[in-house]
Amino acid sequence: MAIHSSEDFIHHLGNKLKEYQNSDGSIVCKDDQTHDHWDHLEACIGLGIAGFKDEFERGLIWSRLNQNMDGSWYEEYKKSNPTKLNKQSNHAAYFATALAFHYTLFQDKAFIKENWNCLLMANDFLLDMQSESGAFIWNIDEDGEYDIDFLLTGNSSIVKSLECSIFLADEIGDTNKDKWHEIYQSAKKCIQAPKNNFDLKADRSNFSMDAYYPILSGALTTEQEDMYVEKTMQRFYVDGLGVKCVAEEPWVTVAETCEFCIALVKAGHRERAIKILQEVKTISDDEQIPYMGWQFNEKIFWPFEQPSWTIAALILAEDAIYNTSKASRVFTANLV
Repeated sequence: MAIHSSEDFIHHLGNKLKEYQNSDGSIVCKDDQTHDHWDHLEACIGLGIAGFKDEFERGLIWSRLNQNMDGSWYEEYKKSNPTKLNKQSNHAAYFATALAFHYTLFQDKAFIKENWNCLLMANDFLLDMQSESGAFIWNIDEDGEYDIDFLLTGNSSIVKSLECSIFLADEIGDTNKDKWHEIYQSAKKCIQAPKNNFDLKADRSNFSMDAYYPILSGALTTEQEDMYVEKTMQRFYVDGLGVKCVAEEPWVTVAETCEFCIALVKAGHRERAIKILQEVKTISDDEQIPYMGWQFNEKIFWPFEQPSWTIAALILAEDAIYNTSKASRVFTANLV
């Protein structure tokens, strides 16, 4: 299938992504019809970048209508019914990132204001989960108990989401930005000096996300960004394929590779990002729709699934590298 430009490629992926959206606006992850809120929002963003404004907004409205009274969302839904009742902090925080993409794409302050109370509630939930160190507890279990651990990847995503919240508050003149800025600064310091702040219950350093997500947080110096880039390249990158999800597994995953490509652009390594993105695009079907990953010992697509969030991650990476939309720099530049 011949596609001649980044704009056409992104629109093509967006057309496929539309097929995952239910009539109520929710966007399923894969064939089992489940979705979690972070993946739902990632797919919403992909739709927006691809030019599907109505579908993007329907997805965000689903989030608003399905938010819990405490500002959270449940871990998992199926046909919009909650199936896992724990609540992750980064799932709540990511709503601000989705709104920031909407605003940078469409400059629609009325839509931001319409959804502002949802963002306020999400951030209130989030702030209740911040520890004295500045790091955020990752989860509240289904019994309402704090699961006391702090994930570097999740906290990196939260820091970027807080940046997006402050950016939006500046744009619409909301005074909550002062409170958020203080929380944001303390969380940034944890990302900058992660030792003894994260992954207290289990060592997660064998997951590639911990090696590049701090770059996406926007909290690091240039030297720190380069350190994480080289860490990812040395431990997780497979030449000609992409980035492994787990260091010891022969499995390259498209979403992680795409996120790393965005991190490379953020860190000033665009040419390397171009090369790696072209490599990982081979993990796709004849219509250029990506699979979740490639098991390179067995030489099979594995699992044989094409999740919505994987498609969305490819849209975001293509946009970040080639600047096809007005929102291409949300992740590759600091908004505040």
